[in-house]
Amino acid sequence: MDQFKEADNNPFDAPVPGQGLTDKPGNYPWEHPPQYTDTSEAADYVWDKLTQPQFAEQVIAMLDAGIPVEAIGRIIIFTGFAEGKWTPDVAFIITEPVMKMIAAVGIHGGVKKIRMSMQDLTNKKSLQSIIQIKENRKQFETIAKGIAKDITAEPKMTGLMAQPEQAEEIE
Repeated sequence: MDQFKEADNNPFDAPVPGQGLTDKPGNYPWEHPPQYTDTSEAADYVWDKLTQPQFAEQVIAMLDAGIPVEAIGRIIIFTGFAEGKWTPDVAFIITEPVMKMIAAVGIHGGVKKIRMSMQDLTNKKSLQSIIQIKENRKQFETIAKGIAKDITAEPKMTGLMAQPEQAEEIE
């Protein structure tokens, strides 16, 4: 009789707010001193990993599938930080060399078209609409000037409390 089976997704099965502040420090790899503090040592570590056959095949397959070098590089850099390999400062410094290493592996692997930036994946229609807006800037400026003239003109007072208009005298 499993009438009262607990739901698979329980919204109340979550950490209590502030629980991370009460945990014992040192539970995570990034809370310890990093394994590599020298940027050249960290870059050498990444190069050693990238040139391992299994890892190189995965990188080549991702590049061949159209995944940008920047995306793969960000994953490698963040994973190294999460594993306690280096600090965010070292990660920032080795980002460019790591991306060059990834591109080199792709070129050596025979990838025909390597995407370097994640901007290649943006929505083309939104970019075209932005370009169209920039091209029509003069039209928008004239409309804005017309609106500005309307705003600065003296408003015509109407309503119950407005002064009566002066009528033209009939002779």
